[in-house]
Amino acid sequence: MRTDENIKQDVEYELKWDPDIDPSDIGVAVKDGVVTLSGFVRSWRQKRKAEEDATRVHGVKGVANDVEVRLPLINKRPDPEIVREIIAQLKAELPYSADNIKAVVRDGYVTLKGEVEWDYQRRRAADTALRVSGVTGVTNEIEIKPKVKPEDLKRKIEDAFKRNAEIDAQHITVEAEGNKVVLRGTVRSWAEREEAARVAWLAPGVTHVDNRINIGR
Repeated sequence: MRTDENIKQDVEYELKWDPDIDPSDIGVAVKDGVVTLSGFVRSWRQKRKAEEDATRVHGVKGVANDVEVRLPLINKRPDPEIVREIIAQLKAELPYSADNIKAVVRDGYVTLKGEVEWDYQRRRAADTALRVSGVTGVTNEIEIKPKVKPEDLKRKIEDAFKRNAEIDAQHITVEAEGNKVVLRGTVRSWAEREEAARVAWLAPGVTHVDNRINIGR
């Protein structure tokens, strides 16, 4: 079993290995396999990359990303300009649902509101907003209003697990409670656990995924 010190060292090495990140202002702490990232970076993309790097390290059970985004003065933009670009990008990325999404920006921080049918639309809206220059963060308040029957969720997710080469479907059980999904079982790695949750979220109409899968097989 890996020690917290081993994990901490590997996370720091992984951050230094990533050419898209300047790790000089990122702090790493580990307790019982849970990594806490602190400090600051120059873009939201770097914050997300740091989190992704940490989750890849063997032995990591979870990541708390407390890194702040501090934009250089040259990258700051007026809020109305940011809003207009977000609206334009949403129409390009989500042409059939963009009209149901509203963006509110204050000092570069974006709040998304509205309704969509699929979770991928909700997530893509947030990803789209984060790519806009001048954005320092996003709160995603978009709601999912499904049209699929809840009883179909369990079968669709189980079938998707069986098709996925990264998931051992035999060791995961799926429970559907309305539009909420509960995942149970034991997998080989944190990456496999996260992949199972990602696949479950792709099912039409899912509004919540309770990932209770354990790591340790």
